[in-house]
Amino acid sequence: MNTATEFLERQLGKEATHSLSPLMRWLNPVLLSVEEGKLVFQYVVRPEMTNPIGTLHGGITAAIIDDAIGATLFSYGEPWFYTTVNNVIDYLAPARLNDTIIAETSVLKKGRQIVNAQCDVWNADRSRLLARGYSNLMKIDVSNR
Repeated sequence: MNTATEFLERQLGKEATHSLSPLMRWLNPVLLSVEEGKLVFQYVVRPEMTNPIGTLHGGITAAIIDDAIGATLFSYGEPWFYTTVNNVIDYLAPARLNDTIIAETSVLKKGRQIVNAQCDVWNADRSRLLARGYSNLMKIDVSNR
């Protein structure tokens, strides 16, 4: 176990008030599960996350997917950062205001420079897949910035 995974484990069951990501603090998920390379988050759809017809905005879904995958790469505890190269999302079903949704991430392939990861967004009981996103991320060194 590494220090990043230990940090994440201390966040289990809590809102993301101590996240390093300002976006994650705004999205404010609860971390449900931690494994190196796999995380599960729970979100509640708030009014500011919806579109004019009261469903979860596609851009917020994309932000959830991108940020959750970023946290998943953080779970490796490596001394570098990964930046998103692309993010491809299939939107399959809506979530509505006040719905609880689950984002479940996994790293599919971790190369020396490029990582391929996936995030599935489910309804609360995981009976309906709402969205599936795939991302490629590139390793960058932030030590000299």
